[in-house]
Parts: sequence; structure tokens; C-alpha cells
Amino acid sequence: MSRYFVTGATGFVGGELVKQLLGRGHDVVALVRAPARATFLKALGVEMHTGDITDRASLRRPMEGVDGVFHVAAWYQVGVRNPDAERINVEGTRHVLDVMRELGIPKGVYTSTVAVFGNTRGRVVDETYRFAGPFDSEYGRTKWKAHYEVAVPAIEAGLPLVIVQPGVVYGPGDTSGIRQLWVQHLRGRLPAVPGRTAYCWGHIEDTARGHILAMERGQAGESYILTGPAHTMRDAVRTAARISGRRPPLLSIPPIVFRALSPVMGLVERVTEVPASMTAEGLRVLAGSTYLASPAKAHQALGFETRSLEEGLRHTIEHELRQLGRTAT
Repeated sequence: MSRYFVTGATGFVGGELVKQLLGRGHDVVALVRAPARATFLKALGVEMHTGDITDRASLRRPMEGVDGVFHVAAWYQVGVRNPDAERINVEGTRHVLDVMRELGIPKGVYTSTVAVFGNTRGRVVDETYRFAGPFDSEYGRTKWKAHYEVAVPAIEAGLPLVIVQPGVVYGPGDTSGIRQLWVQHLRGRLPAVPGRTAYCWGHIEDTARGHILAMERGQAGESYILTGPAHTMRDAVRTAARISGRRPPLLSIPPIVFRALSPVMGLVERVTEVPASMTAEGLRVLAGSTYLASPAKAHQALGFETRSLEEGLRHTIEHELRQLGRTAT
């Protein structure tokens, strides 16, 4: 069994990754900013160290003597401004990889994202595709910089690193805007959805397992897309409606509406706070954008597999109904 260092262990993907690593008999060392808020990790038997990826000095001690590094931590929000986004996503990644090199750690897995490919405009791309911008979101822009200006150069300099690229990750335990989509639907508060916006939908358990496969079977220097099946947001909500027995949204909003509203809301948000989904950035992302990429390489090289959206959403919707104290009809 191995000893792994994990950043982002209190997050959605990182938390599931830790559980799966422990389930396989590995030891886990986690970097946490506030140990008092990570009691579930302590209960699992995780060795915790206080620190932050933006504080390079806090990384060295917990990373000493580990067999591998999973760098999962990142800032991820859409439609929300954060002046520290680049410091976390870009410089934080640089710190982790620099310390990994200094300590001679034999292998690492860095969690990038298919968002670095930008809006693929309906095209399903693979690991060889490279997007030059402009980006719809600050998240996409800063993750692009971390991927191509930090991780790739580190690999070219000899760092034994594997890059993985999930798409949209969903499932029990999610706290992102995707979860709010299901909750609003279950509460009958989702009258409309974007008409053409599409993602590759990866269940949390599959995505975390893909990270482990990348560590065990991935070739250093390679990138692997870890996405689930491609569906529009509209189709995903309709699938959720079949599972829940609730009525699906009746309206589908065409991209032109979001594109027209985006610059207007850009002016509004300068003078007052607006919901993340209604900011200029949030509207750009919903304006018919597609974030589509093929996991064929990961299937062949890693043995990575994903469940259907129907199966994954059944698991997810049943969980959310329990959280709301309700049942499917």
C-alpha cells in the first residue's frame, strides 16, 4: 500500500478521492486550511496538516516521504469575482509541483479540467486540442494558465506528472451551481433551462476513481480526459424529471437571449449584487456554450469507465430528495 498527499481533500472531488484511497488500504496525508472544519477527515483516519497551497512553506513537511501527490485543490466558481483566483489556481499549482520536484516524489496527478478547451461550439475534442481564448469564465482562464503555463512546462522539465481533465462533476455531496439545478427542479422553482448549453456529465464516484487509475496506470507526461456522457442541460433536467416524477421546465431559453443580457448585466453588477447565474460571466457560460471532450484515451489506456446519466442522476436525485425530506413520485 502507498502513502499519498492530497490537496483539496475537503472539497467535492478531493473528499471522494480520499474515501476511495482509504478504501483501497492506502494512507492519506491531507493539507487543510482549517482542521476544525475537516473533522470528517480525522474520523476517517487521515493525517491532516494545516496549510494552504498559496503558502509554499506549508507544503514541504506534509509532502515529505509520500509515494504520490494528488493536486486537486482549486478555486471553482462561475459568475463570482475572486481577486485570488489566479493566486490559487496558478501560483498554488506552481507551489505544489515545485515542492514535488524538490522532494523527488515519484509521481503526481494534477486535476485540470475540460474548461481549458473553452467553448467547443458543439465539437467533441480530445487531449490534443488547444484553445487560445477568449474564455467565458475566470475559472477557465486561470485553469488554462495552470495547465499550459505551469503543469505542462513542469512535465517538459522532467516532472513525473499525469494530468486529468474532468468535465462537469455531479452527485451526492455537491455544493456547486449544478446541485442547485436539481434542488430548484425538485422544489418546482425551475421554470426554464438554457436550450443548447451542453456538458459532459461525470458522476463523482467515477471521476474520483479515474484519478486513482491515472496514478496507478497513467503514463507520466500524458493527459487524460475523465468525462462522462455528453448531454445538454435541458436533457439532463428532463432525465431528472423522469426520475423524480416532477414536471420538467416548460421553457427553453435560446442562446441569443443570454448573449443579449450579458453586457447589460455587466453594467448592473457594477452597482449592485446579482445572483452568480445572472452576472455577465454567468450568462456567457449559459449562452449555448458546449464543453465537450472525449474520454476515449482514458477508456483505452486506464480502463476508465463511467455510468450513464440516467444511472448517475437516479443516485443523485434520490439523495437530494432525502435531503429535502421527500420521495420520488
